[in-house]
Amino acid sequence: MSTPSSELPPPPPAPTPPPSTTHIAGQETAPATFVPTTPGVVPVPGQTNTLAVVSLVAGIGSFFAHVIPGAGGFTVALVAVITGYMARNQIKQTGEGGMGLATAGMIIGIVHMALIALVVLLLIVAIFVLGITLFGYSATHH
Repeated sequence: MSTPSSELPPPPPAPTPPPSTTHIAGQETAPATFVPTTPGVVPVPGQTNTLAVVSLVAGIGSFFAHVIPGAGGFTVALVAVITGYMARNQIKQTGEGGMGLATAGMIIGIVHMALIALVVLLLIVAIFVLGITLFGYSATHH
């Protein structure tokens, strides 16, 4: 036998939706966890930034690049510094790994460029000293 509908308990109230369920792009309340630098490219967590690796390899390779005609060690050291700077900026935006690699590449590149500048300066001084010695120019001789 069935119970008449007047004797049944009332149905439970329908759940109410949360206050603001409408999301408009760009108006989220919490910031995004990462900002991709290239549209559609999302870095994988734990992935090392490619430019950081390039910076480190170029920094180390700059010491051996003096044998390459045209490029030379200074150019490769400059590449290490520039790619390291770019990698550090990308890592700050994307959260990728490789900050230490990028920093090391930059430091190695800067140290190498400073050593090149020091060697060039010493060569210029040596040329002047050698010239003074060979040709006998001094303050006492006119």
